[in-house]
Amino acid sequence: MSNIFKVLFNRPDLKLNDDLSAKDVPGWDSFNHVNLIISIEEEFGVRFSNDEVGGMQNVGNLKTLLASKTT
Repeated sequence: MSNIFKVLFNRPDLKLNDDLSAKDVPGWDSFNHVNLIISIEEEFGVRFSNDEVGGMQNVGNLKTLLASKTT
């Protein structure tokens, strides 16, 4: 997942932590949030509902949700 963030936001030095959110990453706006979700869905072969996407407040939420879909 880290590589998706680095490529999408053009930040090869980006370090993910559970508290990282859109306010911490330049360019993480609503458009790129959709691109992020689509990229993760494609990479991991999962689908997120609209409610799940709306509840993603930070990387920790995203990791927890992804883990629940891939285990």
